[in-house]
Amino acid sequence: MKTLTKEMQTAITPTMALDLLKKGNDRFVNNLKINRNLLQQVNETSDGQHPFAVILSCIDSRTSVELIFDQGLGDVFSVRIAGNIINEDILGSMEFGCKVAGAKIIVVLGHSKCGAIKGACDHVEMGNLTALLSKIQPAVYEEKTVTEQRNAENSEFVEKVAMINVKKTVQAIMERSPILKEMIATGTIGIVGGSHDITTGHVSFFDDTQLLVSQ
Repeated sequence: MKTLTKEMQTAITPTMALDLLKKGNDRFVNNLKINRNLLQQVNETSDGQHPFAVILSCIDSRTSVELIFDQGLGDVFSVRIAGNIINEDILGSMEFGCKVAGAKIIVVLGHSKCGAIKGACDHVEMGNLTALLSKIQPAVYEEKTVTEQRNAENSEFVEKVAMINVKKTVQAIMERSPILKEMIATGTIGIVGGSHDITTGHVSFFDDTQLLVSQ
């Protein structure tokens, strides 16, 4: 697998970028990862990087995006924070990744059995974690279909809240970043939300969050 160059990055459309991630996840799930010379990629990216995607995911140790999408050095910008929430620093990082560095797609990636989602479902308050979990609370309250045992012990409730949290994050990115909103509207970049199943390794993308104007 060749290290991405500026020319290769420029030729990638948002739709192609999503396809690259889907194919990479298929390789991961089937244990068919590409044999890369990582030391060579270190050398080839030493003068510059040209990633094709910005992926916001959780800090969970099982959700390393380079692994689950079978990507090499210089392929993706990885933004990781508990509960895959956003703040001004993360939005700024995304703006850099897309507007300055040329990435073609933003992915908001939740995952199953997420500890941060469970903490929000249980209304946990603990130090600085309190403020972080408060950003997930709107998804907890928005989930209306589960009426009993609305806590971390109910796996159905947890997974539904996780999905809503991803979708709200996708929407918030477009609402809070005029730069990214314009790039999405013109088809310069795409955006999509998804979920990583930590049991199977499979990533599912949510069609109702997918905005890939450029084909």
